[in-house]
Amino acid sequence: MTNSLRGRVIAITGGARGIGFATATALTQLGAKVAIGDIDDVKLKESATELDLLSYSKLDVTDTESFEAFLDDVEAKLGPIDVLINNAGIMPTGRIVDEPHAVTRRILDINILGVITGSKLAVQRMLPRGRGHVINIASLAGEIYTPGLATYCASKYAVVGFTDAARVEHRGTGIEFSMVLPSFVNTELTAGTKGIPGLKNAEPETIARAIVALIEKPKPKVRVTKLVGALAASQKFLPRSVGEALTRALHTDKVFLEDVDSAARRDYEERARHS
Repeated sequence: MTNSLRGRVIAITGGARGIGFATATALTQLGAKVAIGDIDDVKLKESATELDLLSYSKLDVTDTESFEAFLDDVEAKLGPIDVLINNAGIMPTGRIVDEPHAVTRRILDINILGVITGSKLAVQRMLPRGRGHVINIASLAGEIYTPGLATYCASKYAVVGFTDAARVEHRGTGIEFSMVLPSFVNTELTAGTKGIPGLKNAEPETIARAIVALIEKPKPKVRVTKLVGALAASQKFLPRSVGEALTRALHTDKVFLEDVDSAARRDYEERARHS
């Protein structure tokens, strides 16, 4: 795996923290030429310095010019982009009736528009070369529905549909499209929540390993963890009433509503909603 990834140019959005940073770390250790972009320029510089990266840029994924500049910097410093990982995303929680319109728009702009913009800009560069790979970080919330995450679920359902359609659209061009659907992951997105009773949250490094494997051997979709992914996939084959009864039995209908530690989650919510 080291030999196959050595020298590959890989750009990661939302790369300063969480899954993005864990992925950048894993790929750097395997000899890839990694670039990260992030809206938080202070954390961005810290993370880039820690990994000794040559290319890193402040990136607003909702701004086409900002995204274009990020990709320009990557290619100027590292060479043609082999892989773009659209990882940037936010997950404010709460009942939809209490969600400010500005927060709704922000979730959709970052989680959907950012993925579409990045995919288009990357593929425009990849098509003339006849090779390339776009990996979009979706979520198991893109296959199941979770109270307290209505807009987030909508955004991830959109990422799943977009990625599948784009993959088929580019079949035979040399461009690969893949998506990763993580379960609960121990990052700031899940701060102040308890996860699924009886099941351990995934670690960012677990998702990073799955992404590395996808780059090595592309396929349309991977769910992480396999256990939670299998449980989520199985819900499609259950009557709706049974699936929702199971959700209530596991108390997952309360994870992002009644069971949230607001104090522990305050810093993330503030940054996600306003940064």
